[in-house]
Amino acid sequence: MYIKHSKFKNTGILFELLVRKITADTLAGNESPSVNILKKYFVNTELGKEYKLYETLFKSKNLTEGKANTILTTILESSKKLNRKSLKREKYNLVKELREHYNVEDLFKTSISNYKSLAALYTLFEVYNTQEITNPNQIVDNKLVLLEHLTSKEISKDDVKNTLLEEFKSEDKDVRLLTYRVILEKFNDKYDGLSIEQKEILKEFIYSVDSTPSLREFYNNKVNTLKSTLETISESIKDTATKIKITEVAKLLTELNKTDKVDNDNLVDLLQYYELVKEIQVANGVQI
Repeated sequence: MYIKHSKFKNTGILFELLVRKITADTLAGNESPSVNILKKYFVNTELGKEYKLYETLFKSKNLTEGKANTILTTILESSKKLNRKSLKREKYNLVKELREHYNVEDLFKTSISNYKSLAALYTLFEVYNTQEITNPNQIVDNKLVLLEHLTSKEISKDDVKNTLLEEFKSEDKDVRLLTYRVILEKFNDKYDGLSIEQKEILKEFIYSVDSTPSLREFYNNKVNTLKSTLETISESIKDTATKIKITEVAKLLTELNKTDKVDNDNLVDLLQYYELVKEIQVANGVQI
């Protein structure tokens, strides 16, 4: 039997999409129905318990291969203790409630950066909680994805096969994120409020989190806009020392190449540059 991945049943993806909707709705100045949905389905529920397993795995990084194997095995074994019937019902009701507030088809088209790893863990959870005999190659391939995530290095497929054989010997049956929210919280710890431009940047990163070409184009356009703004500000300032500093800052703004990926550092850079522009305008009484 071959397990087919379902975005609608993947707890990690469901949680990620809810967090993004909360962020997007909040930035747009709207009340988010996702807040109550998140509390209802992820607090003291089987769905919440399964999400903790996702969270435990994806928080772990740069481990030795031995420790990575131990963590993955422990998480998969822990999944067997969940009430599968309740879990299935909660996922069904959650998606049903999402349909009442959002266009679910569009919502699930949202790009997710660690989609491959989330899909791999979902597939292994299904494998470890079925009585059916599943495709061994599918188990190996998905374990490989997760072990490489945990160790941040390539893993030998033969090693995974050997580990899997050992597991089969000891088994009684055949065999189983918030990123930008964190960035926003950290940014608000340092700065008071967000400008219109900063909110626009956050929205774009939320909806294009997988570093698509369109996101890179958006980033480069903002870099050029900032350069132009700083040049305009510089022309309005009489103090020579300040003009030199602004010119030096503008030189630091560089576009990304076609092969470059847009990451969290780029997001924070844009937010901070716009904060700098705001501070310069206030300090020098400049209006753009």
